[in-house]
Amino acid sequence: MHRRRFLSLIPLLISTSLFTGCETVNSADKVARAAMIAAIAQEPEGDYFIARRYYKLDYKFWGWVRKPRQQWTMAKLVMMNEHAKLAPDRAGGKLGTDNGFEYKLLGSFSGETVYEPASNGFYPEFLLKDSQIISEKPANVFKSPQALDATKRVILQPY
Repeated sequence: MHRRRFLSLIPLLISTSLFTGCETVNSADKVARAAMIAAIAQEPEGDYFIARRYYKLDYKFWGWVRKPRQQWTMAKLVMMNEHAKLAPDRAGGKLGTDNGFEYKLLGSFSGETVYEPASNGFYPEFLLKDSQIISEKPANVFKSPQALDATKRVILQPY
């Protein structure tokens, strides 16, 4: 009796497990993400950084910065020191218009941390020397579409 009841539950368990793993990511996003991961593995080593601008109206951090060949999960959210060079959006007089852009950055981490009052957080300081746009529409590195909404007071880590 118990075996028959258990066997009758197997189709239900299988169908339930199929739906629990579903994501809202479409196949085009999956293909773009796979291509991005492959491209990261092929990045030339060197004395530069890859960055994603992460603009939020209420926060003063600049964006996510990683070393070449590192995945986005290793990126650091930084405060930009612009004494030597203005960030691209500030230099153009259009703050935040580059939200989501991918950059090649020249510069270094100062080793200092900077307090950002709106998030009540401390972030590493990046000393910017120069920047170059890699892409204005790079593959998505965030699980939530709210990540790049400048009006949302949410700070999300790239994946």
